[in-house]
Amino acid sequence: MFTRARVVRWGVPAAALLVVAGAIGAGPVIAAVQGEPQLPELTADQLLTEVGARWGGPGSMPPMSGTIVETASLGIPALPAVPSGPSPLALLSGSHELKVWYGSADQVRLAIPGPMSEQNLIYNKGQAWWWDSAANTATKIKIPSGTPAPAPLPTAVTPPDAARLALAMAESDTAVSVGNDSTVAGRAAYELVLAPKAPESLVRDVRLAVDGETMVPLRVQIFAKGAAEPAFEVGFDSITFARPAPENFTFTPPPGAKVTEGDLPVLTQERPQMPTGDLAVTGKGWTSVVTLPFDATQFKDNPLLAGAKTVAGGKVITTKLVSALITDDGRLLVGAVTPETLEKAAG
Repeated sequence: MFTRARVVRWGVPAAALLVVAGAIGAGPVIAAVQGEPQLPELTADQLLTEVGARWGGPGSMPPMSGTIVETASLGIPALPAVPSGPSPLALLSGSHELKVWYGSADQVRLAIPGPMSEQNLIYNKGQAWWWDSAANTATKIKIPSGTPAPAPLPTAVTPPDAARLALAMAESDTAVSVGNDSTVAGRAAYELVLAPKAPESLVRDVRLAVDGETMVPLRVQIFAKGAAEPAFEVGFDSITFARPAPENFTFTPPPGAKVTEGDLPVLTQERPQMPTGDLAVTGKGWTSVVTLPFDATQFKDNPLLAGAKTVAGGKVITTKLVSALITDDGRLLVGAVTPETLEKAAG
């Protein structure tokens, strides 16, 4: 098997990676390589051009259905979930999957299965439903004509979403190369490797597995420096490129269900709320740091905070890929950077 060595300059800010990281759960590595398929050789330039031309624009995703597995291995203790579904903090450990059906830009269905229930978002030509089987509630969501489908749930990031976030925010602080071909979800795939140059970054590289036929991203892996396994990973465990049956996009509330009208439910309801207020981003590229107001008392019993290290002016939480600084004056600083970089940003 040939090895592609050509490297070009590219960039992906750490802020994009944090968006991916905040939505990923933990579990075994998905879609293991099943040998190296033979695909026509492409340089990094050619692969980037093909990906952008085939699926980069709105509505360019081909019809498909499949199951996505999201994983994380940050080296932190398992965190409790809640009966109504995964919470943002619990998703830093544990595991979950997402089922997706995509007919077109106006026909989308996402399902989050749970141990005893399932939550569904069904969007069909301007009409959306949110179904929670555990609560036996169906919410009819009114969407003005011409409005695109609701964004994926806060607890769900698809491989194309993650890849689009990475590539759309590219700068010139990353080396890009093409790795060895692999097999993901039974599909032959190219591998696009994005490696940061900033020494302050905790990221070794980001690897995108791109379907050799459709150029749809099948898997995104984020590796921390010094790690052999990905710290974050989201990818298809199975995928079929065919138009799903129409009944996948129809929904009728079952007898006895409570039916309401309104907006999408806030999945963090009845849990510690993430802070609101001004959000600032300092630095750039892989060394971006997000700062926002934070009330640590809401999370005082959380195992993550219990293991935080006390530093001058606050507490630091360190994982393989992400560092967080909670300051005594009520701020939270987060980035895929060293703790020292956060302390410097906090002043």
